[in-house]
Amino acid sequence: MRPVVRNLVGLAAFLVLWEGVARLGLVRQEDLPPASVVLEQTFGLLGNESFLRDVIASVLAWAIALGLAIVIAVPSGLLLGSLPGLRVATRAVVEFLRPIPSVALIPLVILVVGGGPESKIALATYAAVWPILYNAIYAFDEIDPLLIDTARSCGVSRARILASVALPHAAPFVFTGIRMSAAIGLIVVVSVEFIAGAASGIGQFILEATSGAGRMDLVLAGTIVAGLLGYLINEGLERLGRRMFRWHTVSTAEAM
Repeated sequence: MRPVVRNLVGLAAFLVLWEGVARLGLVRQEDLPPASVVLEQTFGLLGNESFLRDVIASVLAWAIALGLAIVIAVPSGLLLGSLPGLRVATRAVVEFLRPIPSVALIPLVILVVGGGPESKIALATYAAVWPILYNAIYAFDEIDPLLIDTARSCGVSRARILASVALPHAAPFVFTGIRMSAAIGLIVVVSVEFIAGAASGIGQFILEATSGAGRMDLVLAGTIVAGLLGYLINEGLERLGRRMFRWHTVSTAEAM
């Protein structure tokens, strides 16, 4: 329980500092409402049916995007990792596309797929592909060549080697990429909702809160909910990874 206690103490200290800065007038409360006001609004939003629909819309878009990224990146990563010639031939294209910020592609994606949920799903998928892809390629580089040579000497086909040798070895690395992509995908979904003005979603709620009267308390409350979602997703995936790949953690510790 010690890490939990330390985290709670740190969180409490941050909230007290936030409350003090706002109450003492160091910043205008219109710009930075006190923590107590923002938390009250946050709990109120969690009981608001309209806001919960926005949360569901964002989570659903995130889940679809992450699933598509996994389906695209895992086979592509294993293929590029197993075929050095193909990997070299596509390196220039991959290195050109990878650094492009997803939000910079918003106008293009809206023109191609429209401004509905498809746009945020497409952009989140694009952003989430790269960590999974690179972890899959890296995992293939770490495979003991003796395992591949043994499988080939037994007459095992390339597809069977990928499925029975490469994929089990790559699974922990790929899962790490999925954890990274999960956070990136959620960031992109909310960002696109905010920038492109989606019909629903947490980003759309924050955009509406900033317009008109400029309810900064609602803006921060929506931001806290988005951050809480990100924390729960990462914590859940981390716990799942420890359960699924306990053998990998143990073997790594023994190797060290």
